[in-house]
Amino acid sequence: MVSEQHIVSSFDRDLEAIQAMIMKMGGLVEAAILDAAKALETRDDELAEAVRRADKAIDALEDQVNVECARLIALRAPTATDLRTVLTVMKIASSLERCGDFAKNLAKRATVLSHMPAIPGASSAIRRMAKTVELLLKDSLDAYIHRDERLANEVRQRDAEVDQMYNALFREFLTHMMEDPRNITACMHLHFIAKNIERIGDHATTIAEQVIYLVTGAAPEEARPKGDTTSFVGAGS
Repeated sequence: MVSEQHIVSSFDRDLEAIQAMIMKMGGLVEAAILDAAKALETRDDELAEAVRRADKAIDALEDQVNVECARLIALRAPTATDLRTVLTVMKIASSLERCGDFAKNLAKRATVLSHMPAIPGASSAIRRMAKTVELLLKDSLDAYIHRDERLANEVRQRDAEVDQMYNALFREFLTHMMEDPRNITACMHLHFIAKNIERIGDHATTIAEQVIYLVTGAAPEEARPKGDTTSFVGAGS
């Protein structure tokens, strides 16, 4: 019994250390999203470059999480819920790494756009969308830490709001491009930025779904609500 308790406490201690890495990773990703959007709005090339450099720390943390999870599986041989927790952590780390890549891409395009004529209202709208997605990501990680199925389901529902923001920006950029062909290059960059932010929202939702799986042992039965209608623009018209 003492030996079993020792193994359990060792597993919990190791998992706690890995979860601390996940939260650090999440904090870096959240900061990267907001900083990249701020760099776009303020045309701050130095801040954009800082976001690009900071992505290496996010990648390094994902590698460290994967190494520690593999070690935990090898040494502790977790089963049932414990194994599900370790696998969930690895998937969350993967989603966070992808979010970091999207933020880095946003920063790269922000640097390019800082040397082009501004599209009125675009950067502030992008920043509002980025803030919405950052909160979505924060809540999905909070749902994981607290094993909060209700909050995870709420994140899934709120992703539709991000899709609606993306749809509105997509149509706005199309309007600018049709009104003046000189806007095409800048609007294409802005569109890809908006799409990257929308994809971060998808990854936040994926994390929320992992939380639901972790808590209930089953994936959500209902498909997540999707509001991205840009694929249908012009269809049937």
